[in-house]
Amino acid sequence: MPRPQTIQIFLPAGDPRGMRVAEITTRIIRVVEVPRSQLGEFIKTPEAQQVGVYFLLGELSEAGLPCVYIGQSGCVGARLAQHNQGKDFWNRAMVVISLTNSMTQTHALFLEWFAISEATKAGRYSLENGNAGARPHTPAPLEADCHEIHETAATLLATLGQPIFEPLTNAATFSGAKELFYCKGSGADGVGEYTTEGFVVRKGSRGRVDNVASIQGTSHQRFRDQLVTEGIMAAQDGLYVFTRDHLFASPSMAALAVMGRSANGWLEWKSPQGKTLDEVKRQSLTVAG
Repeated sequence: MPRPQTIQIFLPAGDPRGMRVAEITTRIIRVVEVPRSQLGEFIKTPEAQQVGVYFLLGELSEAGLPCVYIGQSGCVGARLAQHNQGKDFWNRAMVVISLTNSMTQTHALFLEWFAISEATKAGRYSLENGNAGARPHTPAPLEADCHEIHETAATLLATLGQPIFEPLTNAATFSGAKELFYCKGSGADGVGEYTTEGFVVRKGSRGRVDNVASIQGTSHQRFRDQLVTEGIMAAQDGLYVFTRDHLFASPSMAALAVMGRSANGWLEWKSPQGKTLDEVKRQSLTVAG
């Protein structure tokens, strides 16, 4: 259950686009956001010598997902310096450390595994890691610590603009219901939700496999192909089936993915009563006189 929290963000150089340090004032976990161009400055700090978990963030995949690599190290600064030489895609690093320097390698190994697993479930980012690997053996008391650390880190990451672990879909209403919209026709049978971030097509939605002639060879076809390449849609019984919830930047891109043609998503997505998304979410707004 979300609850009110106080978060402090410190700008070491006074630059809101530069290095930022975030903390929940009652907890001992700190997240340091490091632009790649300022990695040399971070490596000189005491935090860089600690055990920690890190997230390398960079360019969008062709399917429109931001890319992330999740790792851990007994000396995060040295490990980031290695990635600076070996990995091209990233432009910012988020480093999770302990204010009391109490995080151990056992904590870090479990946190890395758990973060990869949870990021995969959330489906917001394209993971450069591949799979999460085997669950590391972790004594029960340390595992409990890790879950608390992860919860704090997830909140801080989202506050800094990287909601890696946040659910894509809206919370249920007080009655337990969700406001769903449907896109049907020409082999398409999609179900989705309009959220504060865009439009989420729900797992199990079915899309048309063939693209109409007008989008063949265009960026729209490449967009759909990439959804298949990244495993977001998979061929099944002559259709594309969504393997997980997926966030699209707009209702129209969501409709394109499902229908295999250019579409105005505000008109194609409809409520169970047959009202368009436009009628429910845009025309219903009134301006106070």
